[in-house]
Amino acid sequence: MASGFFALLDDIASLMDDVGAMTKIAGKKTAGILGDDLAVNAEKASGFVSSREIPVLWAITKGSILNKLIILPIAFLLSAFLPVAVTVILLLGGLYLAYEGAEKIYEFLVPHKHSKAEKVKTYLTKKEILLLEKEKIKSAILTDFILSIEIVIIALGTVVQQPIWTQVMVVSIIALVATAGVYGIVALIVRMDDFGLKLIELNGKQHSISDSIGRFLVGALPWVIKSLSVIGTIALVLVAGGIFVHNLEWLHHWLIGIPAILGEFIAGLVIGFLCLLVVIAIKKIWKAFGPGVKGADTTE
Repeated sequence: MASGFFALLDDIASLMDDVGAMTKIAGKKTAGILGDDLAVNAEKASGFVSSREIPVLWAITKGSILNKLIILPIAFLLSAFLPVAVTVILLLGGLYLAYEGAEKIYEFLVPHKHSKAEKVKTYLTKKEILLLEKEKIKSAILTDFILSIEIVIIALGTVVQQPIWTQVMVVSIIALVATAGVYGIVALIVRMDDFGLKLIELNGKQHSISDSIGRFLVGALPWVIKSLSVIGTIALVLVAGGIFVHNLEWLHHWLIGIPAILGEFIAGLVIGFLCLLVVIAIKKIWKAFGPGVKGADTTE
């Protein structure tokens, strides 16, 4: 009985060695997407009132954890019984990310015209602020869901030949690190100005080391947020382009000879703007012929 117990311990140790080794490999393969995930989520989590930054970030983090709990078992089942569905889901997620990136670029290049009512209203009520906050949280969680699928699938691809328990443990560790690491860093970024103010007030002396660092952090935050907005948009396009290039063989062949990152950006940008054109066309058709149009005409 004792020998059986020690044999079990030996099997567990061997399994943990395999898990550790495979986790390192999976971590390296997902490092790029984790960097993009950080940029996208930092941009999504910014722009809130200072007192609401941490509660909003915590709400997004809880949504991210729920995303992983939904994605992980489905990914394991699909990988085992219907692997083609994984590719289809990835491509659909890529279309959404490409569309979102293209929409941000379009809004920057072609600013929307606001109505007079919108221009006159220079403040929002508490109810409107909370409603806007909920919408941004939903958008952030949806984007996280798609990025989480990509992270889980890439990690799963590195251990697909391993025993099922190794797959479960390695991919779960990567998912946990992705959530804790990304949102932990995002929390540090959005609270950078508060930390800077504490350093400024630390000893009350001007031009001290703490005062200089504090003023630098406070002054740098707006630039960091603006930079993250740009980086996050580029990351959306790159992630989407990477999904298309790695899963569509014909597209991969078209882009042979072009540097990988440039090819992925071009693919994401072109497909993103095609999606944007389709969405704009559908919205115009719906506005012209959708329900309620005739009723609106008769009332006039």
